[in-house]
Order: sequence, then structure tokens, then C-alpha cells
Amino acid sequence: MRIAAMAAAGHDVFFIARGANLAAIKKDGLRIESVHGDLHLEKPNATDDPKSVGPVDIVLFAVNPWDTEKAAELTRPLVGPATRVITLQNGVDSVERVSAILGSEQTVGGAAYIASTIAAPGLIKQTSSFAMLRFGRADKKPDTMLQAFLDAGKAAKLDIAMPDDIERELWQKFIFLTAMAGSTASLRSPIGPIRADPELRGFFRQLMEEAFAVGKAKGVSLDPAYLDSRMDFLMNKVEPGMKASMAHDLERGNRLELDWLAGRVRELGRQYKIPTPASDIVYTVLKLYRMGTQP
Repeated sequence: MRIAAMAAAGHDVFFIARGANLAAIKKDGLRIESVHGDLHLEKPNATDDPKSVGPVDIVLFAVNPWDTEKAAELTRPLVGPATRVITLQNGVDSVERVSAILGSEQTVGGAAYIASTIAAPGLIKQTSSFAMLRFGRADKKPDTMLQAFLDAGKAAKLDIAMPDDIERELWQKFIFLTAMAGSTASLRSPIGPIRADPELRGFFRQLMEEAFAVGKAKGVSLDPAYLDSRMDFLMNKVEPGMKASMAHDLERGNRLELDWLAGRVRELGRQYKIPTPASDIVYTVLKLYRMGTQP
């Protein structure tokens, strides 16, 4: 969402959209409502046809996880030898899935930390004070294209960085998001009442601990201190009215990312023989809603 700021700063940015969202953008422009300041791009470059754009420097790949392979195939016209495709999907397997289609040299892991919703066609509303973008190569090699994107993002005043270990970064996001999505969706509540209740706050912590445990078993370099830092962040930095996108999807009857969050923790728990009782609860109570159909 903050990438709209790069368009406002004069960079050549294309937005790939479709349906009512594309129609609204073409008619009235793209509107951003944010605590960092509202933004209106009156005539952004928007299309539903990547072929009309051609190869670009950077692709921000941010589709729902169940659309990964289909969207990656549609992305092919945007990708040239020097293009970098930064995956910004929830979960921890998008680099593997996208690189199988678009190439391992072109595909780069990334994490976006932001809470936002499509409030209406052509209108994006940011519901968090934080808006961070992290990305990097798994092999940690220098990359001039990524460095140029980083420099441009900083010049546009984005909170953007390339961490030393992108795998750890992706798993850290996964750990927190799994707990945020699992708690706010399964309990049908914004985070404020959850963190205020000692038992429910403990449930949130347990969801993080289970994701942390399977990540460690998988060989990810994770520091136990991260759990305490995220609990401090939860208690002191997260707006009480915040919900994860999965909770919003549940309310709207949309398909859920359940299989890529709590479901993935359960899957890895069984693989590494690690109990995941809290994640099992989340998956069980939301299973009937996972495809977006009401029971």
C-alpha cells in the first residue's frame, strides 16, 4: 500500500488490478487513507493485463496463497532476466512456489508488516500505525536491482530494509501473524479484549510458541527473545481495534488463509512430532469457514 508513495514521488509504478477495483481506479484514481497521511493518485497506471506493461525492474507479488501458481504464470510478461519478484504473501512457502515458475534468481523473499483493508473499490484503508517492508536474497549475495529499489523506497520515506537473514525475517512474521490471525479470527474479536484477558493473552502466546517451535525444528535461526519482544509489541504498540486480515475475511464470508497459517503449523508439528494444541483449536473452529462458505 505504501508503494503508492513511490508513484507519488515520481517513480514509474504500475498497479495490476481487476474487476470493480480496476474500474474504480480508472474512473476516480487510487485513494489511500492512512494515519501517515491520505494519498490520492488521480491517474495511476492501472491494468489487468501484465502483457501491456512488459518486463519491469521490481514486481511486488502479493496475491492470496491459493492463487500463487496461477498468478505467477500471469506474471511472466513482467519478468525479464534482471527483474526481481519480491513475494509478500502470508505464510512461509511462497518463495519456493513462485521460484518454480519465475526462476530462483528472479524470486526474492519479502515481508510486509501492515494492516489494511479494501474499504471500497479503489479505496485502501490502513488500520495500523506501522507499515514496513523487508526483503532480501536467501543466498545473501549483493544485488544491484534490490539495492536500487531499497534506495528509492528510502527516498520516498518508506520504512524499508534488507535484513541480514530473510528466512528468519519471514518466519518471525509468520510466528506473529499466525497468532494474530488465529486469535482474532477464532475468537471473533479485535486484539484489544484478547490481550486484556490473561487467559486469552496466554492463548496468543501459545500460538506464537508453537510456530516458533516448528520453525526451530525446521532449522530456522530463531532467538527465543523474539517471543518476548513480540508480546511487548502486542501490549504497547498494536492498536486495540486491530484485527488480522483473516478475521476480516471471516466476517465477509471470504476464503481464509487458514491452511497457510495455523494449518501449516499443524502440518509441520506432525512432521517434527511437536504438539500444537492451540493451533489445532484455531484450525478446528475455523475449518468449516476455510473455503468461504457458511455452514
